[in-house]
Amino acid sequence: MEFRVLGSFEIIQAEENIAPTAPKPRQVAALLALRRNSVVRTSELIDELWEDDPPVSAMTTLQTYIYKLRKIFQRCGAGEVLQTRPAGYMLSVPDEDVDLHWFEQAIKEGRAILDRGDPVRAAEILADALAMWRGPALVDVLAGNLLSAYVARLEEVRFRALELRIETDLRVGRHLELIGELKSLVVRYPLHEGFHTSLMTALHHSGRRYEALDVYRTLRGNLVEQLGLEPGREVRQLHQGLLSADLPAPSAIEPGPGPVRAPAGEHADEPAPARLPADPEFAGRGTDVAEVCEQVAAPPPEPCGAGRVTVISGMPGVGKTALAVHAAHRVRSAFADGQLYADLRGSTDRARDPAEVLHSFLSALGFPAHQIPEGLQDRSRLLSSAAAGRGLLMVLDDAASAAQVRPLLPGGTRCAVVVTSRRRLEGLPGARNIEIDVLNRADGIELLARIIGGPRIRRERDGAELLVDACDSLPLALRCIGDRLAAMPGYSLGRMAEELTRTPQRLPELRFGDLDLRSRFDSSYERLGDREQGAFALLSMLPSEFTADTAADLLGWDVAEARRTLDHFLSHHLLRCAQENGTVRYRYPKLARMYARERLTSLVQTGDERPARSPASMA
Repeated sequence: MEFRVLGSFEIIQAEENIAPTAPKPRQVAALLALRRNSVVRTSELIDELWEDDPPVSAMTTLQTYIYKLRKIFQRCGAGEVLQTRPAGYMLSVPDEDVDLHWFEQAIKEGRAILDRGDPVRAAEILADALAMWRGPALVDVLAGNLLSAYVARLEEVRFRALELRIETDLRVGRHLELIGELKSLVVRYPLHEGFHTSLMTALHHSGRRYEALDVYRTLRGNLVEQLGLEPGREVRQLHQGLLSADLPAPSAIEPGPGPVRAPAGEHADEPAPARLPADPEFAGRGTDVAEVCEQVAAPPPEPCGAGRVTVISGMPGVGKTALAVHAAHRVRSAFADGQLYADLRGSTDRARDPAEVLHSFLSALGFPAHQIPEGLQDRSRLLSSAAAGRGLLMVLDDAASAAQVRPLLPGGTRCAVVVTSRRRLEGLPGARNIEIDVLNRADGIELLARIIGGPRIRRERDGAELLVDACDSLPLALRCIGDRLAAMPGYSLGRMAEELTRTPQRLPELRFGDLDLRSRFDSSYERLGDREQGAFALLSMLPSEFTADTAADLLGWDVAEARRTLDHFLSHHLLRCAQENGTVRYRYPKLARMYARERLTSLVQTGDERPARSPASMA
């Protein structure tokens, strides 16, 4: 018989969970299991069950619960397990039958092996120990005062084990594998200096010192704002070492091209802005990264032409921003005069005014407020003048349209611009377009490994593959699931995949913290007209692939009108298409189809009759 308290409470006999399901008998069984082989006084059990307000029948009711537990054990031939003592009751089970015992033994062994100088083996043992956890301790048991104290102790032991495992992994040199998990931990524990120190160390040894400095700024801001305290000595010393480069050289620099630094020219004495966001967790897309880097870093086609413009487009959550920022970091050394970034918020209803963006760019380039003109055209001309002769790299993220982007283009021949958009942008001078799709399975698994760690993927390769397939290899979906798993180190990947595929409403599960896939689809959907919204939902009723003729039949439109609407969906990357034997066939990406089905169900349930069908067909 096996007793499990590291997660949901279970009593396993012959692969069957025989733990009582009624709340109070379950509470009694859990307390007896934690206090195994020692007497739990009757008064303690009554206090646990009813705290300061026990009923008159408390003793009789408690005896009823004990009787029910004893019957459960007797049915399994283990009636002697639960024993009555003069002062109370005792659960007599070997320590080896309780998962907590094995967890504590593993932590003890891992610490001893680490002290003996074998961090590799220690890291494996500690990771296996934490994998025993299936969720928060006794997550499905009502807890009174006694059980709450035990749960707090268990969670503290787990927390210390996690800190020790991270410290051990750092000593082994698993810096890249730790970054994703540590990023999740510093979000959950914004005042924990140890996790921030570990993340700064991992980032530095991965060749990302600028991100490590940003982590310190965030920690210090949180401490000062919430507690009125400065960071402790250890993290301050690490920060000073990063600033002075007085730390050991990074040992695990990410591979990448090494473009030659462009000369700063006549602007060498001016401060160069460095406004790129932190380089994100990134996996795969080797061809796309190489293509963006080549386009951005290559010389302009004509000496008198405009700067290089690259437009990256794709469906919601496909990783356009990650690709743009990652590629920008790879080539940033070729743009010694600075890098600028702006989130244009084009997929929202609060798209930024180009004049506002120009003001921020000009300020970053050193222009005082009184020298920045008021009008859009005047600001645009001033940016072009300031960019002349400079090597500037600009990332314009989430553009709404070409009209929003045009005034922001610097125009200098040594400048380069990377634009991301959910739409295909037409009409940008000299722009080269790159359309990206979901990752392949191998790259999806690599991205998941960067978030939750390679050892966990290797232990549950099949579960990882199922998760990637359930997420349709969509990077944002994988980041949501990865961050959830990173916050639950002992949770099974296979179990997460089963839960994800079993639910009929998958999109609400693809949300964690400020990452929310459904909201990305919402913003694209809401930018469609009413008639287009109705068509987008209705077309999800068709088979997995369909033609314009089939769509026209369903909608009651003529074929030309249906094709124009389908092309509009294509331009927003809400559909895909392929040509076979001269026939164009359309299909939804898997998660976009699920979203369209949700919208269709919602329209039906609310009676919202969108004018998807033409007036003639509805007459």
